[in-house]
Amino acid sequence: MTPFIAEIIGTMLLILLGNGVVANVILKGTKGNNSGWIVICTGWGLAVYIGVVVAAPYSGAHLNPAVSIGLALAGKFDWASVPSFVLAQFIGAMIGATVVWLMHRDHFKATEEGDTKRAVFCTAPAIRNPILNLFSEVVGTFVLVFTVLYFTNASITDSGSIVGLGSLGALPVAFLVWGIGLSLGGTTGYAINPARDLGPRIMHALLPISKKSINDWGYSWIPVLGPIIGAIAAAILMLALS
Repeated sequence: MTPFIAEIIGTMLLILLGNGVVANVILKGTKGNNSGWIVICTGWGLAVYIGVVVAAPYSGAHLNPAVSIGLALAGKFDWASVPSFVLAQFIGAMIGATVVWLMHRDHFKATEEGDTKRAVFCTAPAIRNPILNLFSEVVGTFVLVFTVLYFTNASITDSGSIVGLGSLGALPVAFLVWGIGLSLGGTTGYAINPARDLGPRIMHALLPISKKSINDWGYSWIPVLGPIIGAIAAAILMLALS
């Protein structure tokens, strides 16, 4: 397992379970249909936990271009590795979104609303206001990256034994994403991750789905730029406080 492959698999699991819970809640005829925002936020938190558990021993489990950029700016990650991590994250996100679509094909066919189908793949604002929508993504990602920068990790000894919580060490980031969703996610759907939004949005455009709606490329820059700005702000504040 290389860091590149770990980021692909970790991000694939993140999107498979994260977009999967959205599909379960909003697509017609699923067992979880209409189960609500609490289920979505909880599902995303657990998706993060599972992705981090798998990828962390090999790549540190960024699973998010904003996290990679924030860590690099804070001096905790090599800038030279950022492009390969971002590429892996986009590949994983696109694979995960495709598997979600394959699993739910009958439910996509049963769902008439194009916007609902698109929502399985990517985010959209509750009230469209580009400035405030961008600000929401900046704030959510700032909280994510700033908190991650202050996490302390379990360490591995020379003998290979894990000191600390081991896999349970992924729980803090799961609770972090869960909290962001519950408290800050209602305005834009809290992408807080460029790969999480743009990768599946691309697959929504490419896959044979009866869309009956636009892919909303006019909004797509917000869940990409907002998280990057939020990550940069978090790293700058962390450096200023060091």
